[in-house]
Amino acid sequence: MDLKVGDKVIVIAGNDKGKTGTIQKVYPKLNKVVVENVNVRKKHKKPTQQNSEGSIVEVYAPIDASNVMLLDPKTKKPTRIGHKVVKGKKVRVAKKSGTVL
Repeated sequence: MDLKVGDKVIVIAGNDKGKTGTIQKVYPKLNKVVVENVNVRKKHKKPTQQNSEGSIVEVYAPIDASNVMLLDPKTKKPTRIGHKVVKGKKVRVAKKSGTVL
């Protein structure tokens, strides 16, 4: 998986298709990512001693990594990711514009 925390991505499939956001968390073994403002779920919290009233909290649920694409920093369009060796280091490169990510 070539996605990292902080990458700007766009959702290409599912209920939130077309939404953009930044990656908050990556689960490489599960092939899932958590994207800001995408796949928002409501979680009901029980009353506790600290919080005497119960509440409803919005939580970002993971989405499959195959349903998101990286946004090209130059063209602001979805792009695939390639790899190049620059100055002895392997770096990620946007396929559409060739910019180093």
